[in-house]
Amino acid sequence: MTLSKGIKNCITDVPDVHVGHVTLYEHVNEKDTICTGVTAILPHSENLFRKKVVAGNAVINGFGKTTGLMQIDELGVLESPIMLTNTLSVGAVMQGTLAYMLNETAEIGDTAGTINLVVGECNDGYLNSIRLQAVKPEHAITAIQNAATESSLEGAVGAGTGMQCLGYKGGVGTSSRLISAENKKYTLGALVVSNFGTREQALFTANTIENPDTPDGSIMMVLATDAPFSDRQLKRLAKRCAVGLGRTGSTIDNGSGDIAIAFSTAAKINHHSNQVTESMTMIRDDHPIMNQFFQAVAEVIEEAIYRSLQQAETTVGRRGRKLEKAPI
Repeated sequence: MTLSKGIKNCITDVPDVHVGHVTLYEHVNEKDTICTGVTAILPHSENLFRKKVVAGNAVINGFGKTTGLMQIDELGVLESPIMLTNTLSVGAVMQGTLAYMLNETAEIGDTAGTINLVVGECNDGYLNSIRLQAVKPEHAITAIQNAATESSLEGAVGAGTGMQCLGYKGGVGTSSRLISAENKKYTLGALVVSNFGTREQALFTANTIENPDTPDGSIMMVLATDAPFSDRQLKRLAKRCAVGLGRTGSTIDNGSGDIAIAFSTAAKINHHSNQVTESMTMIRDDHPIMNQFFQAVAEVIEEAIYRSLQQAETTVGRRGRKLEKAPI
């Protein structure tokens, strides 16, 4: 039995989670097209450096250039927005996100340490003239400033503007599920940027149009929940993203970067504290509700991928290349 969906069926069903996009689409000349963007996911509306959230991640296949995962593995916290963009724009988005956080947080690099910025990517070079590096630092700032708790746009928007999925037009997709046990109610949401697979791998009926020669691609998968989890448990959730991914036909190809990041908003950890200890609550691993969460992860990732296909429109990119809307 599938789990119930959140009201918006969006990662923003998790209270106070914000999503923002900047979409760039322009035919520059007969050869080049800018077809890319930035997506920002904010765990809450307060200062993310001063009030960190617990986080974990799973690298399912490491053909990727995501920044910040090493420190999440080491310390188990997230202290910045999660930013998503194309492969050659990681630096620009990191620079813009840093400028935003420095402006918001005077102590970074002064009375406090530096900041661990998380920027994930997929290669949109099939449609996007990626060598033009059209994404600038200000686009990252705008995506953060645009972030809101309303339902996120999906399809060919933000970081998903130039992405392909299973030989069709991919992009941003999102979904959520509700989990409950013993009068406890929680929400788990996902947002993906889908950019993986070939038409032969698709589990839905394909039409007869020409099959494009798309690369292996990648997928960024972000989980958010208001349930109290440790960073170790969030890594366990992140690992289950592979189940939802596999349900859509992916075989996690050699050149595919399949990255999952999970965070919990249940507790905010102050950067500055004089306390020797930190007290936190977490769900028991052996409680039946944990299996509900594992099921929810598989469901939200699968649905978010399909929504990224359903909401995207046929898009023409560089060199006249065209990716059709998926027949689902």
